[in-house]
Amino acid sequence: MAELSYRDAVAAGIAQEMARDERVVFLGEDIGAAGGVFKTTVGLLDRFGPRRVRDTPISELAILGAAMGAAMTGLRPIAEIMFSDFLACCWDYVANEISKTRYMTNGQFTMPLVIRTANGAGSRFGAQHSQSVENWAMAIPGIKVVAPASPADVKGLLAAAIRDPDPVLFFEHKSLYATKGEVPDGEHVEPLGRAKVLRRGDDITIVALAAMVPRALQAADVLQAQHRISATVIDLRSLVPLDTQTLLAEVIRTGRLFTVEENPRLCGWGAEISSIVTEECFFHLDQPVVRISTPHIPLPAADALEDAVIPSVARIVDEVLRAADFRPRSARGL
Repeated sequence: MAELSYRDAVAAGIAQEMARDERVVFLGEDIGAAGGVFKTTVGLLDRFGPRRVRDTPISELAILGAAMGAAMTGLRPIAEIMFSDFLACCWDYVANEISKTRYMTNGQFTMPLVIRTANGAGSRFGAQHSQSVENWAMAIPGIKVVAPASPADVKGLLAAAIRDPDPVLFFEHKSLYATKGEVPDGEHVEPLGRAKVLRRGDDITIVALAAMVPRALQAADVLQAQHRISATVIDLRSLVPLDTQTLLAEVIRTGRLFTVEENPRLCGWGAEISSIVTEECFFHLDQPVVRISTPHIPLPAADALEDAVIPSVARIVDEVLRAADFRPRSARGL
């Protein structure tokens, strides 16, 4: 095991797959000599050369158009869109072309394409550079949607995404780039579509994604230490495919579900999970599902205001305690 930062794990995952498969190519703005604007691609140009690591013009349409053509003709491209907000500039390619080519050609063309992008708030970049847009992608059939929370998952899930025959939108969270964790040495691949239970408790289930995962874990520690509430914490890791089996099993066991999501509340992924849980295990629930999310507003640039709207550890704890007539299952003889 080696301790890597989240940003270094990005480069490690790309390098692992580029060394393994010469069909893997990488293109995007400032990914070569500059090492990426978030320093996630340092060293790749020196190791693999300008034929496979290509800086592009500032054009999201050009990046995805080139990547789509490369994927259709036998390569396995990785395309970087610098900020996830800028997916709006090339959303036609994502929603109407890349996602539908395999279906519309009856499998004559596959689309082994990974679109990497920096997602989320926490860096004070304001309303046009801080959005969490994974719910945009989740709504498009034909696209897999992945959002890792730890360096180990960055490397392992990125490797799996690059090997996948279908297009994958890979959301890296900007506020996690500096975080560190142990990453397995050598080849490391994590399966797509499998959630991870990071902590198992008996009273409630908390489901989170990306930067909300460490906050959910911290909130679980506070709930246990100060309020004797035992929480299960699930890192979804991917929204498409969605691991409903793990999710439903834990909700049935605890009877209470709280989703912690950074994307705006309206049509967020927590709403979909709430719907699934209500349909599949309604009679196992002790209370309605509680969604802890960002309000449906543009994100402010001011430090205090951004912190106020994004779910925090304190807010997660407060929402759990505010749940109607909350008593741990152990106190109710269940």
